[in-house]
Amino acid sequence: MIPRGCKIVYVLLDGVADLPNPQLGGLTPLQSASTPSLDALARRGVLGQVTTVGHNIAPQSDIAVFNMLGYDFRDEAYVGRGVIELIGSGVDLRDGDLAVRGNFATIDDNGKILDRRAGRDISEREANAICESLSSKVRFSDPDISVVIKPTTGHRLVIRFRHNNLKLSDNIGNTDPAYDKISGIGVARISSFQDTIEASMPRDDLDTSKISAQLINNFSDQVISILKNHPVNEEREYAGKKAINCVLLRDAGNRIPKLEPIGMKYGMKVSAVVDMPVEIGIANMLQMKVLPSGKVDDYEQKAEVISSNLSSHDLIYAHIKGPDEYGHDGDAEGKRRNIEKIDRTFFAKMLERSKLDDVTIVVSADHSTPCIKKSHSPDPVPLLISSTRIHANGGLRFTEEYAASGILGKMNGVQVLSTVMRVISTQ
Repeated sequence: MIPRGCKIVYVLLDGVADLPNPQLGGLTPLQSASTPSLDALARRGVLGQVTTVGHNIAPQSDIAVFNMLGYDFRDEAYVGRGVIELIGSGVDLRDGDLAVRGNFATIDDNGKILDRRAGRDISEREANAICESLSSKVRFSDPDISVVIKPTTGHRLVIRFRHNNLKLSDNIGNTDPAYDKISGIGVARISSFQDTIEASMPRDDLDTSKISAQLINNFSDQVISILKNHPVNEEREYAGKKAINCVLLRDAGNRIPKLEPIGMKYGMKVSAVVDMPVEIGIANMLQMKVLPSGKVDDYEQKAEVISSNLSSHDLIYAHIKGPDEYGHDGDAEGKRRNIEKIDRTFFAKMLERSKLDDVTIVVSADHSTPCIKKSHSPDPVPLLISSTRIHANGGLRFTEEYAASGILGKMNGVQVLSTVMRVISTQ
């Protein structure tokens, strides 16, 4: 329980943590960026490091966020990102349905993946047109099978398979080779792999698992055939853009999780500033009120929404997008500039608000996305707790280097919020 009158703003910067990069003279984007507002927060705070999910696990955002909010799935199988995004997208889901996350992608004639996100330049019109075509043309020999295909944002989409007489199994492999699944948790593969679309394989001998894997593969094959000469791709070829000729599938799930509401867990009124279906799905499942906050990169608007709602909430969780995409693209300079923009337009406002009121600012990340790897990694992320309530013993800056020697030491993601409450309650 937090002290009476204290407010917490808990910010996760998506994929902000990184490794030294030659593009930046051997510095990380955080080290290279000019971040006066974050630095000011660091100088009056305490720092530490967080392993968001587990040792040697390069997590996806969904399981990482759950852990960073205090929800631990070590003793039970995780439901999978497909379920989270489907719920966040407003698609009906029943236990026994099969939910998967998809990426529009570009492959060659041999199934080699040329771009996992088809250039990151997919318009809403293109995504809708492709999903409408797939919805009308994909057919299964079993009349009891139905499918819902919904585009979400950019290269992302969700798919729900339903069988009228069977509960489908989620114990199957991905067609996306960049990700694996461990106890339901989607993880980025950190070992080398063939960058070719894979066949989904059943992971046990149950008939439902075999049927589900076959269903995924049948769908995947039909998608490639339908999109081969799609009008959208004719337009994209004329414009010099990459084809959207494949859907990579991953993170299957087949049940709705039952989780303790976050307000009940911590005895606080909690809301969220989130944009993407996966984060909206998490907020919905944990019964956090989602505060509308403009476009994904409208950082100033997000800061204003948080400030104007602090009087009626104990904790506002904000998931800030931007750094992760530059990490996936290997663009260290772009990531540095994005961090500077977030500092200038978001944290400057948060710094000012925290000076005026009893507001604790907590800053961390859901995972590391090093530009040199172009994917998530198991590396720890920095944690900052900044408040007028505590004795500052942090560092001069919010960076990986200062966090590694911070007084908070190392912890797991599920420990972060309890640590925050202990720190601000005992000082």
